Amino acid sequence: MLARDDVAAARAAADELAALADQIDAPFMRAVAAQAHGASLLAEGDALQALEALRDARTAWESLDAPYELAQVRTLIGLCFRQLGDHDGAQLEFEAVQETFETLGATPAAAAVAALTPDRSIPATTNLTGREVEVLRLIATGATNRAIAGRLSISEKTVARHVSNIFTKLDLSSRAGATAYAYQHKLL
Repeated sequence: MLARDDVAAARAAADELAALADQIDAPFMRAVAAQAHGASLLAEGDALQALEALRDARTAWESLDAPYELAQVRTLIGLCFRQLGDHDGAQLEFEAVQETFETLGATPAAAAVAALTPDRSIPATTNLTGREVEVLRLIATGATNRAIAGRLSISEKTVARHVSNIFTKLDLSSRAGATAYAYQHKLL
C-alpha cells in the first residue's frame, strides 16, 4: 500500500495488524505490526513516532534473530533519522544495513539502500576494499580497533590487518594521517 502511496490504507492495515498482534501475542506478529505501524507513521511524516515504533520492531526482530527483517526495519530507522535531520545517524544505519544485505546475498536490497546514501567513494587508484573504506571512516571518527571491531562485528585482529593494509595502500604512517586523508577526500 505504501508502494502505491496509499498511506491511509497502509495505516488502516497497520492498525489491523496491531489488533491481531495483541490477540495472538506472538513475537513474530508483534514485530510485523510494529514495523508496519512505524512505516505508516513515517509515510505520514511523523518521524518521531515512527522511530519509537520502529525501535520496538528492531528489538523484536533482534530477539527473533531475523537479520533480513532487522535490516529492513533499520532502513526505515535510517529514513526517520534523515527526516529528522540526523544525516550522520541515517548514514550509519544505511551503511550497516547495506553490509547486512550484502552478507545475506540480498543484492537488490543492498542496491536499494546504496541508492539512499550519497556517493562518498574514494579514488579508484587507492585500491581500498569496501571494508577498508569502512574501517578508514571509523578511524577518522577516533574509534579504537576494539570499537571498530565491535561496530563491524569482526575481530580486533582483522581490524588491525585492515588498518595495516590502509596504511600501506595510502602510504600513511599513522591514524592521524588516515584521518586527514578521510577528511581531504570527503569520506565522512
